[in-house]
Formats: sequence, structure tokens, C-alpha cells
Amino acid sequence: MHYDYVPHPKRQPLRWPNGKRLAVIVTLNLEYWDMLKDTDEPYYAGGPPAIPDPVPGNILDVPNFSWREYGQRVGIWRMFEAFDGVGVPASCTVNAKIGLERRDIVDAVLEREWELVAHNYEQGDLLTNYQFKKDEEEALIKEALKVFKDVTGRESKGWLSSSLRSTTNTPDILAGNGLIFLCDYMNDEQPYMIQTDSGPIVSVPYSVEINDFTFFHRRGMSTNEALDVLMEQFDQLYLESESTGKLMSVGLHPHVSGHPYRIRATREFLEYAKGHDDVWWATREEIAEWYMENHEAHIPPGEN
Repeated sequence: MHYDYVPHPKRQPLRWPNGKRLAVIVTLNLEYWDMLKDTDEPYYAGGPPAIPDPVPGNILDVPNFSWREYGQRVGIWRMFEAFDGVGVPASCTVNAKIGLERRDIVDAVLEREWELVAHNYEQGDLLTNYQFKKDEEEALIKEALKVFKDVTGRESKGWLSSSLRSTTNTPDILAGNGLIFLCDYMNDEQPYMIQTDSGPIVSVPYSVEINDFTFFHRRGMSTNEALDVLMEQFDQLYLESESTGKLMSVGLHPHVSGHPYRIRATREFLEYAKGHDDVWWATREEIAEWYMENHEAHIPPGEN
């Protein structure tokens, strides 16, 4: 796996299709956690806990498990209503076990014709556990992709790893299984190509900065402060995108942003961004397919 370092000034202007200026992807991460794990080691569930004291995986952690499950039972439905009310789509990443155990959520996304992207098998089974076990990592990815197809009726074209914790083998495994994009890397505001032994794959960047975990749990922001950050990020990228197309990635989680006192930040940001006619409410797949065909006009071969 390899990608070139091409600093921003050395790139050609990126021109999104249909005269669009700024691409915006707002992600709803649809995640599932096993109630128990077969380990007496502290369990990292792929994201910050509500209560920080870790317990072994084979002991039920009621407060943290039920806090996360709130997103499946309540929070996601409030978030669906917010997006529906504004009339813009979300891009949804989905653990395979959501499809198996919480099918109503997947069906609701399919009814809206929103994007679904494979997001590991179970949120706490990190790919980094398989850094030196490539065959086992590939088996896990293949099983997640199989469930995705069984549940959605189509193959996933892209992948987001739990907690963005992929390995040096992950891009090659994904490309070898027919996927065209990966979302784990947070090092850019534009897509770029990753080269693997199995062929190229597009990096469609994610963000941990513009992310509700960071807003509310890592930095303790209020709803108003989170909204201010979202709008500030949008305004600056919109300004810069006059000369070259940019991508604004927003990461949301139903058990975090789906609470009544936080939903306003999502709703008002969507309303604000929708007020700009030249915003591209893109899917990751649309960006990846377009960039796969047009990347040489953006970063010519050998430009590094």
C-alpha cells in the first residue's frame, strides 16, 4: 500500500461535476456492540465511553452498553426526522450486525434511498487485531461484505473501519475484493489515490475533528458551540472552494447526536448548508467513481 505526498499547492484545481463548489458528506454511523466478549481484557468498543472505567469484555457493562444502544432504539429515529425535515440525504456506514440484529434501521435507510457503506462486522472487533494475520482480516472483511449484500441487495463499493483502525493490508484486501474507496484516512480535504498490489483505491477522507464524539465527549462542547464549529468549517471550506473543490466530512453517531438537547446542531447546520445552491450533497461512491476517472487532471502522474 502506497500513496504519494502531494502538497496542496502542487495540485491542479479540482472541479466537481455540474459546477458544484463544495461537496458535503454527513455520515450517520450505524454501529452494533456485542453485549459480552470472550475476553477478560478491558474491552475497547470503538469509541469513547459514557463512563470511563473499563471492565473486562466478559462482564456486562450496563451503563456503556445501554448508552450506545440508545442510538439504535431512539437516537437514530430522531436523526432520520431531522434529515427528512430539511430534505437532504445522509451517508450511512453500517456494521454487518446492525443488518442482522437491527434490520429496521437498515430498512429505513433503504426506504430513503440513502447511501450505505460497509463498516466492519461488529464495532468492537478492530481490524488492528489482525495486523499480522492478513488471512483472518480478509475473512472478517469478506464476511462483513457478504452480510452487507444479503441485507441491502447490493455490493458495497467502499469501507470504513471501526474507529478508523485499519491495517497496512486493508487497502489491498479491499481493492482485491472489488471495492473502490476507503474512508479511514483523515489527512486531506480532497480525495486521492492509494496504490495497492491489487490495484488502485480512492481515499475519500473522513474527519475526527468535525465529529460529534470530538465535539461533545472529547471537548465538552455545548450544542451552540458544536453548531458554531460546523458553520465555521463550512464557511472556510466554501470560501476556499471557489478556486478548487473541497470536501467537508461530518461524522455523527446516533447515541451522541440523537439526544433531544443536541439534535438542533445537526438540523440547523443542514439548513444552513442547504441554503447554498452550489453544494454537492454527494455520496462517497459518487465521489470515488468520479475521482477514479478524473484524478489525473487533479494530480498528474509523477507529481510528488
